Amino acid sequence: MQSQTNLTINDQRLWDTLMETAKIGATPKGGIKRLTVTDLDRQVRDWFKAQCEALGCTVTVDDMGNMYALRPGKRNDLPPIACGSHLDTQPTGGKFDGVLGVLSGLEVLRTLHDTGYETEAPFMVVNWTNEEGSRFAPAMLASGVYCGTLDKDMAYNLTDKDGIRFGDALAEIGYKGDAPCGAQKFSHFFELHIEQGPILEAEDKTIGVVTHGQGQRWYDCHVTGRESHAGTTPMPLRKDALVAAARVITAINDIAEASAPLAVGTVGVLDIREPSRNVIPGEVTFTAEFRHPEDAVLDVMDKALAEAGAKIARMENVDVEIKPIWHYPAVNFDPDCVAAVRQATEDMGYSYREIVSGAGHDACYVNRVTPTSMVFVPCKDGISHNEIEDAKMEHCAAGANVLLRAMLAVDQRVS
Repeated sequence: MQSQTNLTINDQRLWDTLMETAKIGATPKGGIKRLTVTDLDRQVRDWFKAQCEALGCTVTVDDMGNMYALRPGKRNDLPPIACGSHLDTQPTGGKFDGVLGVLSGLEVLRTLHDTGYETEAPFMVVNWTNEEGSRFAPAMLASGVYCGTLDKDMAYNLTDKDGIRFGDALAEIGYKGDAPCGAQKFSHFFELHIEQGPILEAEDKTIGVVTHGQGQRWYDCHVTGRESHAGTTPMPLRKDALVAAARVITAINDIAEASAPLAVGTVGVLDIREPSRNVIPGEVTFTAEFRHPEDAVLDVMDKALAEAGAKIARMENVDVEIKPIWHYPAVNFDPDCVAAVRQATEDMGYSYREIVSGAGHDACYVNRVTPTSMVFVPCKDGISHNEIEDAKMEHCAAGANVLLRAMLAVDQRVS
């Protein structure tokens, strides 16, 4: 049996596994479309379950569909040391977002199995349900229920664009388990993820030691004006919902730029009700979000958006509703877990920098109830949520090695 200090994962096996699962929901441009709780999601879940059980692990599922693969330790009275991420993707998803974290966890289990290494505490890999939020909003749905921030009944009653309830879709694919979400506890949790930004690549760093996560606020916006003929309605008499929406969208951009470089603001979805070339739009809906690593700044941005919406409504003679639908505060990851990631990185000799996560992750919710930290690796050009998303084999392997070493370091403390 190898010692804790010289264990490393199998680089090629991890890469081959990433490429193998990428075939489930593969897109013509080389990405993955594997929306949460669809049949494709079921297929990759079945695959993951089979791989873990082949290692002698027990796989359980809770009533939000979260999957827990458990490898016993010497002391099974201890709560497991866990890692994981998600296997669902965006409609134009890539091969690495979320998937790397789950499959690196699988590779950790495989490495321990191959070498016969016995951990003190049990080790666990988690596949969280509906991290992306692209089919059922909000994002990080199941981890939000897990930590008690989001309501389970609310989650079950969420509907997708076709009116299908989340709870019904989860049951349909056979992954609505019996165990209550939140009942499975961990002593620590680690999540490996691609950065989804350009900083590590630009600075030629292999590892990002994640110390904080940005807070986020999501909004649903609804502008109501009046449909009328595009040729016969004079400009001063129009109640153009689209023009008003455009002004709100510009305000969102201006508000974010006022708190740059750390603040960002985005409108990702816009819909005109019953659009026609020669009809002035009467009803427009769109999404909005702000992100910043300081909650006080987000409060200022929120107030500025409300004031801008009210001003634009008066100016354009329309109704503007800006409804907050989701908010989670900025995250300070556990100092001891962060230190374990940093030490593992230094022990392996990888270049690194400390970094703030600009994206939301399941780890951000888990951190509320369990000591947690994250490991980032670079992705090409910082591109993610895109079929051309890419990462290097050596970077993926480095991240998995840091994940393994950090988990083993925590495990040594209980020996």
